[in-house]
Amino acid sequence: MEIVFLDSESYGEDIDFSKFNELGNVRLYADTSSKNIKHRIRKAEIIVINNTAVSNLDLESAPKLRLIAIAATGTDNVDLNFCLENGIKVRNIEDYATESVAQHTFAMLFHLMEQTTYYDSYIKSGTWSRSGSPTHMKRKFVQLSGKRWGIIGLGNIGKKVASLASAFGCEVVYYKRYSDKCNQEFEGIPLQDLLQTSDIISIHAPLNRETRNMITKKELAFIKTGTILLNLGRGGIINEWDLTEAMDKKGILAGLDVFTNEPIDLTSPLLSLKIPHHLVMTPHIGFAAKEAREAVIKGTLKNIKDFLNSKNPIKLHS
Repeated sequence: MEIVFLDSESYGEDIDFSKFNELGNVRLYADTSSKNIKHRIRKAEIIVINNTAVSNLDLESAPKLRLIAIAATGTDNVDLNFCLENGIKVRNIEDYATESVAQHTFAMLFHLMEQTTYYDSYIKSGTWSRSGSPTHMKRKFVQLSGKRWGIIGLGNIGKKVASLASAFGCEVVYYKRYSDKCNQEFEGIPLQDLLQTSDIISIHAPLNRETRNMITKKELAFIKTGTILLNLGRGGIINEWDLTEAMDKKGILAGLDVFTNEPIDLTSPLLSLKIPHHLVMTPHIGFAAKEAREAVIKGTLKNIKDFLNSKNPIKLHS
């Protein structure tokens, strides 16, 4: 049994992969460029991926492939229909990073809301000491309590964020599609209403046909000046060119952990904002608390074992 990890470094250097050796011949690749995928998976029966996108042409070059174990929740990096038609099972991990992503959501929020980096630098540079003033409030901030928080994607992570936001005294609403069941705890409203009325908007949705380019110039026009927009779902949900324009023109603040291209292009407009401190960016690490990374590896190991012994059928989580 040949098991190939295509992006092992995305789980961190402190993660132990040794238990996978009990299941077969394991090959760990820290990272794999698109041009190397075919060669690396051609003899594989199982491949494990996190962020690496595997094309149908890549999969056609791997005749022995039986299972794609996605060590994450999102499945937008493989063609599920192609895999189904060709007898390749796909398994992912559900609810392993809820606490981590929710925590990171608030970390980004408070960074933007309270401008702590500015104040920390103000003191460490010695400027405060030289000023002679007992305080300094050049960048004003507001309290979270009483604000309206709109959530796009009320899954496990969205619900956790909603619960924490409620504990801070926020009024929580969420984007409710016509096909969605009503949530008994929070009010579901149309997307336009959410964008127009929310002080904070956080995205925790997967990338699919419905959410790709969900937030473009048209939707950004509804958002109020001073609103904080956080994306911890997938990069392709927000049009980054339109977001940059809206931030420059309307004074929207944004926190982004995910991007259309990862790593971000050096030509990205996000790197040339008129007011850089209106944006905080992190390199897709919302999921990356150590406990969450350990959980995803444990879940992936279980998925592979269940697949091999077929005693415990495993399902793809939506």
